[in-house]
Amino acid sequence: MKAIRFDHAGGPEVLNLEDIEPPPPAAGQVRVKHTAIGVNFIDTYHRSGLYPVPLPSGLGLEAAGVVDALGDGVSELKMGDRVGYCTGPIGAYAEANDVPADRVVKLPDGMSDEIAAASMLKGMTAEYLLRRTFAVQRGQTIVFHAAAGGVGLIACQWAKHLGATVIGTVGSDDKIDPARSHGCAHVLNTRNEDWPRQVRDITGGEGVPVVYDGVGKATWQGSLDCLAVRGMMVSFGNASGAVPAFDPAVLSAKGSLYLTRPTLFHYVQTRAELQQAADDLFAVIESGAVKISINQRFKLADARAAHEALHSRATTGATVLLP
Repeated sequence: MKAIRFDHAGGPEVLNLEDIEPPPPAAGQVRVKHTAIGVNFIDTYHRSGLYPVPLPSGLGLEAAGVVDALGDGVSELKMGDRVGYCTGPIGAYAEANDVPADRVVKLPDGMSDEIAAASMLKGMTAEYLLRRTFAVQRGQTIVFHAAAGGVGLIACQWAKHLGATVIGTVGSDDKIDPARSHGCAHVLNTRNEDWPRQVRDITGGEGVPVVYDGVGKATWQGSLDCLAVRGMMVSFGNASGAVPAFDPAVLSAKGSLYLTRPTLFHYVQTRAELQQAADDLFAVIESGAVKISINQRFKLADARAAHEALHSRATTGATVLLP
């Protein structure tokens, strides 16, 4: 089968399309024949070496398709089941992947494979951020960075559905309208250095109880500056680079702030947690409260171009690879 592989860390140019012979699924695994593959920022971290993986390696954590083979001991799934997964193992950038059966969820009949592949990792990320890391309450005003990105478009709609007023940020003016049409009451461009002051103005000087920041280095300082007393900084990504080292006393000086650096994998450790997160996501999509925007589609062979588009910050919504 065809698969994207890389043998050393680096930029998009290290990705190569190769012919590989997939092993049969081991006990407790299923082989998923992919129909759509999700592209996520964490894939760029694995490729670049920010999050090191054993090399040589495949790439990608998320895909949808059909069960094509069963390992010993698998009874909850059958051949031909439509399924998706988003927590690996790494190797989703391929025509198929062997995945532990307890990491796979069945897809609702009304959900397309592309929507599933585009939404599971980003949507479950939005679920744990909004529902469990900091449980957003009706009437609160929150800041969500990269509001026109893959996670942002889902999370801002979901936060509005929960009754929050969403201040979304974007990195260019052409992303203002997509963010506004996907749940943001206010949209600020972080290229304007006074955006933290604008947050304060919107909130009557009080600041916000939570900032969800998947951008990292570029928005770190401003995020701290717009938090209310005892507010929570949720730093969940590094799209602009890693957050710089800092003195924890800064958190005290700025209002006894809380800081967490969560990851999806710690919120879906058990089968029950994974299924609940998937159920909540699928329900909010099927209700129409959250709409999934797939704005970029690439062939599997063009994975390099997909990563170049991500790095340019020219993408909006979700990106998928099609085998």
